[in-house]
Amino acid sequence: MNRFRSSLLAAALLAAAAAPATIAATAPALAAEAVAQTLSLTGEGSASAAPDQASITSGVTSEGQTAREAVDANSKAMAALIDAFKKTGIQAADLQTSGFSVQPRYAAPKEGSGEAPKIDGYEVRNQVTVRVRDLTKLGAVLDTAVATGSNQIDGVGFGLADPAPVLDKAREAAVADARRKAELIAKAAGVKLGRILAIAEPGAEPPRPMMAGYAMAKSAPVPVEAGESEFTARVTVTWEIAQ
Repeated sequence: MNRFRSSLLAAALLAAAAAPATIAATAPALAAEAVAQTLSLTGEGSASAAPDQASITSGVTSEGQTAREAVDANSKAMAALIDAFKKTGIQAADLQTSGFSVQPRYAAPKEGSGEAPKIDGYEVRNQVTVRVRDLTKLGAVLDTAVATGSNQIDGVGFGLADPAPVLDKAREAAVADARRKAELIAKAAGVKLGRILAIAEPGAEPPRPMMAGYAMAKSAPVPVEAGESEFTARVTVTWEIAQ
C-alpha cells in the first residue's frame, strides 16, 4: 500500500514539474497568433487652401573699417527699413529680428609673401522677418524693402493664420485612405476587418507652396502670386481581424 502511494506521489511531482515547461512552450505560439490577428496600415491625405498671410525676411549688410563703424551704419539703415515697413501698415507685433552678425573681413596676402590674412574691415548683417497679414500689400512691402535700402531678401513664405480646418480635412482623407487600403488587403486575404484597436498620427507635414513666387521690379510694386498651400497628414490605424 505504501509502495502504491509513493508511485502516485512521484507521478504527481513529475506532472507539476512538466507544467511550466508546457506553458512556456505554448506562450510564443499564442503571442504569434495574437500578432497575426491584427492589421496596421498608414494612410495619407492632403488638403489645400489659398493662403491668407505671408512672411518675408529682409535685411541690410553693411561694411566698415571698424566693427563700430559697420554697426552704426547698419543700425541706421535697419532703423529706416523698419520704419518704412511700419508706414506700409505692418504692426510691431509682426516684425521680429531674425538674424544679427558681426564678422571680420580679411584681405588676401600677397602671393608668395607667406603672411597670414589680415583684417581689412568688418561686415555687419541684420535681418528682420516681416509677417504680412494683408496679401494685397505684399508687393508694396517688397518694393518698399528694396527702395529703402534692403540688400538682402530671403524669399517669401505663404501660410494660413489658422491652418487647423485644412489640417482636419487632410486627417479625414488620411483615415479614409488607411481604411481603403485595409479593406483591399483584407479582401485579398479572405478575412474581415474587426474593431479599431489603435490610431496614431506620426505628424502632419508643414504646408507646401503650390505655384507661388515673386519677381523684382524697379518702379511698380513687386508682382506676387500666392497660389495655394497644401497640407499633408499621415495616420496609422490598427484593426482587429474578425474571426
